[in-house]
Amino acid sequence: MNITKEQVIEALKYVDDPDLKKDIVTLGMVKDVEVDGKNVSFTVVLTTPACPLKEAIKNACLNAIKHYVDKEAVVKINMTANVTTKKATDKSTLSLVKNIIAVASGKGGVGKSTVAANLAVGLARQGAKVGLVDADIYGPSQTIMFGVEKEMPGSMQFEGLPKMKPVESYGVKLNSVGFMAGANQVVALRGPMASKALAQLFFDTVWGELDYLIVDLPPGTGDIQISLCTQIPLTGAVIVCTPQEVALADARKAIALFNLPTLKVPILGLIENMAWFTPAELPENKYYIFGKDGMKNLAEEFNLPLLAQIPLVQSIREAADAGRPAVMQENTMQAITMIEMAQNVAQQIAIKNAVETVEVN
Repeated sequence: MNITKEQVIEALKYVDDPDLKKDIVTLGMVKDVEVDGKNVSFTVVLTTPACPLKEAIKNACLNAIKHYVDKEAVVKINMTANVTTKKATDKSTLSLVKNIIAVASGKGGVGKSTVAANLAVGLARQGAKVGLVDADIYGPSQTIMFGVEKEMPGSMQFEGLPKMKPVESYGVKLNSVGFMAGANQVVALRGPMASKALAQLFFDTVWGELDYLIVDLPPGTGDIQISLCTQIPLTGAVIVCTPQEVALADARKAIALFNLPTLKVPILGLIENMAWFTPAELPENKYYIFGKDGMKNLAEEFNLPLLAQIPLVQSIREAADAGRPAVMQENTMQAITMIEMAQNVAQQIAIKNAVETVEVN
C-alpha cells in the first residue's frame, strides 16, 4: 500500500519540539511533504541553525514515520532553519537584523569580550548570519580578537546617505571604535558623547540581513549600558562572570540593571568564565582557582539558564591574542564548549521569541 501525505503529516504530529512544547506540525515547522510510493521526503524548518536538538528532532521524525506509517518507508529529511524574531520593523540600518544580544558583565577582567567573539563566530559556524558591535568604547578589543587591526570599515550608501560597510572576518560582520583609534590612542569621551558614538556604530553601519547581532558591552552599569537599552531594540542580554564572590557581587548588579522596570531587558542566561583551570599536560584535571560553581549557584538563585561553564585554558587566551577565536580550534575541548554555548544562547532566543508570540496571541 502506498503512503499518503496525510499519513506523513499525522505521524509527524507525534514529534514535539522539546523547547517549545508543541508538535512540529502545529508549530508550522514541516514543509514540502512529498510522497512517491514508499519514498517520503519533507523539510523541517528549525528556529535557528544553531539548534542543539537538531539531530534529536531529525531522529524523532524518522522514527515517527517508521512507527506510525510504514517501517519500510525510505525517508529523506531536509533540516533547515528560519531564525525567529520579535523585533519591530523599522527603516534604520538595523531593519534586517532579527535579534540583538548584549553580552555584559558587572566588572572588567572576566573575559566578556572573549566570550562575545566566540559566541559570534560559534553562531556563524553553525550557519547563522552574524554581526558584532564592539561597544566597549573605552577598551575595544574585537579588532585584535578577529585579526583585523589593520583594516578599516568601507563606505556605502543606505537610503541615499553615506554609511559604513562593516569589516568581515570568520563569517562575522564587525564594527568597532577600535578601527578609529590607534593602538596608542585613548577614546576620551564623556557620557553623552560616548552614547552618541555607540549609536553611530549601530545606525551608521549597513548591517544587511542578520540573524544575530552580538553587542560586546563595556563592563559596569553606567551610561553606555543604559543608552543601549533605551536606544537599541535588544532581544536579550547574556551576563558573563567568573566564579569568585567579588565578581559575583558585580554580576548581581548587572542582572539588576537589565531588570529595572524602565529598561526591562530579558536576561537569556549566565555564562561562567574561568570556571576551573585545566593545564595542557593534565587535561583531565580541574583546579578551581576562583572558586567553584559561583555562576551556577547564581543562575539557580535567579532562576536563569546557565549557558556555559568555560574553563581557564591557556589556548583560549592565545587564540584571542592571535586573532583567531578558540571556537575555530576544531575538535578541541574549548571549541566544543564554545559551540555548545552558542547553541544554548540561540536556543534561549528561540524560546523567548516563541513565548512572546503565545503571549501576544
